[in-house]
Amino acid sequence: MASTSTPLTLPVLPLDDEVVLPGMVVPLDLNDTDVRAAVEAAQAAARSEPGKPRVLLVPRIDGTYASTGVLGTVEQVGRLADGDPGALIRGRSRVKIGAGTTGPGAALWVEGTTVDQTVPDPLPGHATELVKEYKALATAWLRKRGAWQVVDRVQAIDDVSALADNSGYSPFLTTEQKVELLETADPIARLKLATQQLRDHLAEQDVAETIAKDVQEGVDKQQREFLLRRQLEAVRKELRELNGEQEGEESDDYRARVEAADLPEKVREAALKEVDKLERSSDQSPEGSWIRTWLDTVLELPWNERTEDAYDIQGAKAILDAEHAGLEDVKERITEYLAVRKRRNDRGLGVVGGRRGGAVLALVGPPGVGKTSLGESVAHAMGRKFVRVALGGVRDEAEIRGHRRTYVGALPGRIVRAIKEAGSMNPVVLLDEIDKVGSDFRGDPAAALLEVLDPAQNHTFRDHYLEVELDLSDVVFLATANVLEAIPEALLDRMELVRLDGYTEDEKIVIARDHLLPRQLERAGLAKDEVVIDESALRKLAGEYTREAGVRTLERSVARLLRKVAAQHELGERELPFTVTDEELRGLIGRPHHVPESAQDPAERRTAVPGVATGLAVTGAGGDVLFVEASLADPETGAAGLTLTGQLGDVMKESAQIALSFLRSHGAELELPVGDLKDRGVHIHFPAGAVPKDGPSAGVTMTTALASLLSGRLVRTDVAMTGEVSLTGRVLPIGGVKQKLLAAHRAGVSTVIIPKRNEADLDDVPAEVLDKLDVHAVTDVRQVLELALSPATNGAAPEVPVAA
Repeated sequence: MASTSTPLTLPVLPLDDEVVLPGMVVPLDLNDTDVRAAVEAAQAAARSEPGKPRVLLVPRIDGTYASTGVLGTVEQVGRLADGDPGALIRGRSRVKIGAGTTGPGAALWVEGTTVDQTVPDPLPGHATELVKEYKALATAWLRKRGAWQVVDRVQAIDDVSALADNSGYSPFLTTEQKVELLETADPIARLKLATQQLRDHLAEQDVAETIAKDVQEGVDKQQREFLLRRQLEAVRKELRELNGEQEGEESDDYRARVEAADLPEKVREAALKEVDKLERSSDQSPEGSWIRTWLDTVLELPWNERTEDAYDIQGAKAILDAEHAGLEDVKERITEYLAVRKRRNDRGLGVVGGRRGGAVLALVGPPGVGKTSLGESVAHAMGRKFVRVALGGVRDEAEIRGHRRTYVGALPGRIVRAIKEAGSMNPVVLLDEIDKVGSDFRGDPAAALLEVLDPAQNHTFRDHYLEVELDLSDVVFLATANVLEAIPEALLDRMELVRLDGYTEDEKIVIARDHLLPRQLERAGLAKDEVVIDESALRKLAGEYTREAGVRTLERSVARLLRKVAAQHELGERELPFTVTDEELRGLIGRPHHVPESAQDPAERRTAVPGVATGLAVTGAGGDVLFVEASLADPETGAAGLTLTGQLGDVMKESAQIALSFLRSHGAELELPVGDLKDRGVHIHFPAGAVPKDGPSAGVTMTTALASLLSGRLVRTDVAMTGEVSLTGRVLPIGGVKQKLLAAHRAGVSTVIIPKRNEADLDDVPAEVLDKLDVHAVTDVRQVLELALSPATNGAAPEVPVAA
């Protein structure tokens, strides 16, 4: 490859941040001082030389001149398109800039040498391929820009050097890239560099076009979606006006509501997915109404709302004492819970392992002892919201966990609705009558409650309707039940058991005086000082007019008494104020319904004949006394064996068999005529036959009744007993000692016989009840007979009652 060089002396025309390559024709503004000086100097020099004025076009980048310039000829001087004076200059060849020199005019003159390299003919193979590639790339780029005329001009260039310098017109090249092209003297190397630059630009352009296309598609989709939504809103507005509805009755902007709501992240994601479905569904589709209902439910739930607990332990205890008399066990448990919550809060342990410090308590006791109202007091003492969930008779599992949304009319379960009603994530939820939950083909609600009431699981409770996790770990659950045995074992294992065994007579009087009477006075429209019920009257109401573990019947009796007084006053039969004493009760509400055995005439007492004993039992209404009657059949009837009546369960029937077997085997030792038991039928009856009875604790009572029957000795009227008996005569422990002793106290019994191994249960019995009872703890049935049977009279042979 040959090169030629010619020395030149030329005026410098600097180009700030611009580069002109050989072959390019560029207009320059003569208002620029440097440009005008160079053109005028060239014109002055051309007057003495043939040809067009010549200048040296040199790039000036940041004040620094490049080492190579371009020889340019001034083709024309005139006006530019905007009217300013200008000159049209054509680049001819490269010039290597040398030293400065002097010349006419104000321009800078330099010496230079032309740098021209020729390309061999024919072209080497790689140069030919390079030419083809450059033309193809240039054509592709020009076609994208719509420059079809330029395409033809580029295709017509055959000279390698001219083809490479044609890149100077490319607007995408930077000044540095153009300078690099200018300073590359070898035409093939220059064409290779221009090809690489063009290839890189096309690759970048492809990526940019792809991105721009994606962005444009997204913008177009958003614009189309926006347009369609506005059209949909307009259609809905027209429909509302057509149907006579007011605009804005139903907010359809669920997306804005979801984004504005304070929702957990996962709940927000699920809600936005449902909003997307809602926007795609038509108004005629039933799915739209289902999604709206679901979104309304999610948005109404208090996901991050919590009430601050009242950590005034003394104040909470005072509230519980003021609103409920007695019930020390549950008050103590709530106080403990608050104390632990306070310490956890003080030490920053509000959340441990993703779980908060909730509680699950089971309040088990007879009706009317204040289990339900206690829940409100607990919420009041803690400063929390209170919600009651009635579970009595619930048989559908969906009532607890909610329905699947595939069902028409699906709703969330009662637990979710309770949280929604409370408006906070840490209310006190009372699960009322949990022992009345049933199960059938629709499911087992008690099994659905296992997750709700498990402190280790309920922080991720998932309702079938919501299908998002709900944190129940900060909720205080209070479950109430009358019968402990009716609660499934797995469910009971998840709850802390607190027993409410009923009130003593003194506690009932306090409750009636401080709570029941003021409430009923208000309901009867009477002032506090218009009717006063004396304490003696309240005591008689509690002892003889009612006999229950709770105070519900007592409150009804007080209400009836006040209604009677109010009616008499309105009829003009009684003046107010009026004080009700115990003597006034019979005239106002009739005779007492429950007269203690000890207050009855001896001949009228149920134990006035041999074969009748007083036992103690526990029912769903609390403790109660239970009479056992025994008789022997006439031997002539031939009805030998044991007959049991009174709707007894299998366990009680077995206790009767054990009692009879013990007396047959130990009758001689006890000096009883057991020969009668061989030939005559034995009949044991429990009165109130319509009430089912079961349990082992009537064993000693049946044994005592049979021993009384055989010996002819009466059972003491003031004695009641409880305990299971074995074949060897051992008295075995039973349950419900506190409830049974409270029932004995209510019934006017003064002596109670219990198993020795139940002696520790006496600690739970109120002191005022124990003071009025003579409790005997025994280990053998012989001790029971010695305590319960009255002494034999004059050694006469007993008259054994015969069944009719």
